Amino acid sequence: MVADLSQLVKAYDVRGVVPDQWDESLAELFGAAFVQVTDAEAIVIGHDMRPTSPTLAGAFARGAAARGADVTLIGLCSTDQLYYASGALDLPGAMFTASHNPAQYNGIKMCRAGAAPVGQDTGLAEIRTLVEQWSEGAPQPAPSTAPGTITERDTLTDYAAHLLGLVDLTAIRPLKVVVDAGNGMGGHTVPTVLKGLPLDIVPMYFELDGTFPNHEANPLDPKNIVDLQARVLAEGADLGLAFDGDADRCFVVDERGAGVSPSAITALVAARELARNGGEGIVIHNLITSWSVPEVVRENGGTPVRTRVGHSFIKTEMAEHGAIFGGEHSAHYYFRDFWNADTGMLAALHVLAALGGQRKPLSELVAEYDRYAGSGEINSTVADQAASLTEVKKTYGTRDDVTFDDLDGLTVTTPGWWFNLRASNTEPLLRLNVEARDEKTMAAVRDEVLSLIRR
Repeated sequence: MVADLSQLVKAYDVRGVVPDQWDESLAELFGAAFVQVTDAEAIVIGHDMRPTSPTLAGAFARGAAARGADVTLIGLCSTDQLYYASGALDLPGAMFTASHNPAQYNGIKMCRAGAAPVGQDTGLAEIRTLVEQWSEGAPQPAPSTAPGTITERDTLTDYAAHLLGLVDLTAIRPLKVVVDAGNGMGGHTVPTVLKGLPLDIVPMYFELDGTFPNHEANPLDPKNIVDLQARVLAEGADLGLAFDGDADRCFVVDERGAGVSPSAITALVAARELARNGGEGIVIHNLITSWSVPEVVRENGGTPVRTRVGHSFIKTEMAEHGAIFGGEHSAHYYFRDFWNADTGMLAALHVLAALGGQRKPLSELVAEYDRYAGSGEINSTVADQAASLTEVKKTYGTRDDVTFDDLDGLTVTTPGWWFNLRASNTEPLLRLNVEARDEKTMAAVRDEVLSLIRR
């Protein structure tokens, strides 16, 4: 197929509808281009449970092997398990998944050896250019005189052992944990990682099914954790965990069935990672995490560093600063001891260790990390995003207690509240996040900004 890759190649990955936007022939070209751009002699490939994933991964492997790269196929895995394999084997990697997108989608998340990100500025643009040229008939380089080998390897038990070596769960009290895998890869990884711990696991939707028959595998949307919340209450469980489709993100529900904000989890894990590193270290957080995060980091001896939203930015900052940990509002959690890559499973182990290491219920434990009232992310369809941002800045510019910054969109801060307004890279949307010292102020600021951008 002749490819229009403008809608397929995103800022951090490849993602689109199969076979309408891409298919096995394109996957094979991506495999060849990946090897050419990374100059890899060997690569590792994994895939999720979507019906199209095995054949797309196989096509990518053929394209890579034709260019002379030896391919290790690790089969069904979570995205962070692929990052583990890339780090432990020191190989560039490709993960076939469309994360939480509906069943007809698939995609590729690519990384260099050691799980270093491949995004627009770090190789993805060059890969796209090659695939476009080749799909339009430009001559490809001659196949390697010695094609690479394709072998299979299981990494699940080694991945589990690595994670369990980073968090001590040996002395925790018994906990009852409801886990909603959303028919995604959590159903594959959770039984192995949590096996043998003093946990009573109540599984929900562990059957691997890329058609997502129960709910969308995106726990960031409140409607997708309703089943988990109800089950936690029905079981009298200590907490609930929800994983997204490729199980690289983890969301937490407390014993009352209330969702725990990813900012509170970021702060909790940051405090634990700082303690593990002698009470010092740099922690990365994006600019729409709660004020709680930098406060907790400082209180525990660390240095917070604020960055733009987006996992390739965070991973780059992690590497540049030698940071020990990083967290995002979207429940991506990054660890130095996991090759600066994101793993929801390791964050979940930290929560289990923190909860099981003392007697308080989770709601009380996280209260000290959840100090402010937040709106969550609110999207508005806006035809002219730049004009709306200018209008908002003009409106708030008349106040003398306001500061502005444009690290990522527009952030407006006062002593009592802040909000960030930023444009989507892919849709005509403005995304609003508001936080204030109390719920009433947050609601007032939220409604005022929404009225400005929606009128």
